[in-house]
Amino acid sequence: MSRPSSTGGAAGGLGAGKTGGSKHGGTAAATAAAGVSGSVPGSGTVPAVAVTLPAVALPGQSAELTALFECPVCFDYVLPPILQCQAGHLVCNQCRQKLSCCPTCRGPLTPSIRNLAMEKVASNLPFPCKYASAGCLLSLHHSEKPEHEEVCEFRPYTCPCPGASCKWQGSLEAVMPHLMHAHKSITTLQGEDIVFLATDINLPGAVDWVMMQSCFGHHFMLVLEKQEKYEGHQQFFAIVLLIGTRKQAENFAYRLELNGNRRRLTWEATPRSIHDGVAAAIMNSDCLVFDTSIAHLFADNGNLGINVTISMC
Repeated sequence: MSRPSSTGGAAGGLGAGKTGGSKHGGTAAATAAAGVSGSVPGSGTVPAVAVTLPAVALPGQSAELTALFECPVCFDYVLPPILQCQAGHLVCNQCRQKLSCCPTCRGPLTPSIRNLAMEKVASNLPFPCKYASAGCLLSLHHSEKPEHEEVCEFRPYTCPCPGASCKWQGSLEAVMPHLMHAHKSITTLQGEDIVFLATDINLPGAVDWVMMQSCFGHHFMLVLEKQEKYEGHQQFFAIVLLIGTRKQAENFAYRLELNGNRRRLTWEATPRSIHDGVAAAIMNSDCLVFDTSIAHLFADNGNLGINVTISMC
């Protein structure tokens, strides 16, 4: 058992304090019409007939076209609305906001010039997911690309510890080694039924308590977070995250239970993947939520025990 720290960000022991990549697309098709005339013996001249040829896929054409949309700064794609410099060079909107001149010709980026022709081309091309190099095989319309990339399973994982101090990113397989190396003070308990003990819950300000639970061949992160939602009113948020994918998380369920003084408060749900993180769950109150007065009903000398049970669906 250890007390939460007040250094901010990194999780420690049972508690941690915090202060309050050319790309390839699909294929392009071309359709053509031709006038045909001829004669059949004994029947005279046959009038010209318009014939529509079937769509023909041109190998590599789509990849060549999408390459024209690569941003010279970040090498992601320049997507609508597409702006150009006075010489016609393109740069994506994210990078444009950080630049004072065109990265290709060093000419001015203002006034903004809209390239409607390139926007029309972009609307007829499939663009690969930005995580194609990590294994994602999807190509999408530019309007669908940002939303997919927010939830793409090939997106790099960030450190799941609450707080903003740790900026680590890496593959799913590297998450646990990172936690064991960079966050050594986090306690890990074995078994599907354990007690998560949060110490000193009366500490002022925003505080996080973090613990790991290992069972069924997987690792789960248990998080209790205290926030001051508005002046004088503090709330606790408790949640379980799976160190795994969203699909893997669907195979499990968890139960959190506060029990004591002839009272019981229970929350049951499917654990979230660490891809989703804690913040989204708290924003939507998709976790066990209780205020300070409820916490005091179950606390013992400022320490709060939460029974945590993990089960397979």
